[in-house]
Amino acid sequence: MNDSFRETSAADWIAKVPAITLGFWIIKILATTLGEIGGDAVTMSWLGETTPNASASAWHPGYLIGTLIFAVVFIAAVIAQIRSNQFNKWLYWTTIVASTTVGTTLADFADRSLGIGYTGGSSLLLLLLLGSLFAWYRTTGTIAVDSVRDARSEWFYWLTITFSQTLGTALGDWVADTQGMGYGGGILVFGGLLVLVAVLYFTTRVSRTALFWSAFVLTRPLGAVVGDFLDKPLAKGGLNLDRYQGSLMLLVAICACIVLLPQRPATKAH
Repeated sequence: MNDSFRETSAADWIAKVPAITLGFWIIKILATTLGEIGGDAVTMSWLGETTPNASASAWHPGYLIGTLIFAVVFIAAVIAQIRSNQFNKWLYWTTIVASTTVGTTLADFADRSLGIGYTGGSSLLLLLLLGSLFAWYRTTGTIAVDSVRDARSEWFYWLTITFSQTLGTALGDWVADTQGMGYGGGILVFGGLLVLVAVLYFTTRVSRTALFWSAFVLTRPLGAVVGDFLDKPLAKGGLNLDRYQGSLMLLVAICACIVLLPQRPATKAH
């Protein structure tokens, strides 16, 4: 076997997304929290609420405008990610942060401005997420992260992530508001479910791919309720922290983690 063939074969096993490590999950949770606070900073603080006492279902143009702004950034990041020939940790996490912010504003637009509520929004987005995973599997034969090595798999990957990030925002609001558990209750619910996924990972032989996507989806509503807890008014159970300062602190924390924590592309065992 010649050297060029070995190099090509080895490259085929390297994904353009990071390996799943503890560092990955730390950055992911920070990114989802930033997405919630950053999305709110644009749609609520910068573009402004409609009225101080506006209902959750009232039309608020900021949600649509914010969605369009973040959608442009996200699409540009995805295109850059797909055109890249190898894993780039800064580009990857930029795309993830963009997906969390557009997920926040898109979920708020669907839940509130379109008037379908948190229950309707969560149900619709769950169906879209499952549909994306099904189409991905039917097209490529796998939805494993280590298979994301070509443009077709990447498009499915980022489409699935978009639905999961948007679902997470709606699901977090549904638990905290519709179910009346509040932000603290939401943190306990989603944090507990993530612990359960971790237990299943270490003690059972349940599909690692299924557990990954379960954890990936659950980190988003956890980040959503943590973000809401940090920036929502005291009267609503939050800490009323400044959204701009909170976003900046989270961004600095994410950058520090990217620098300090190991970042390597996922590889398929062979």
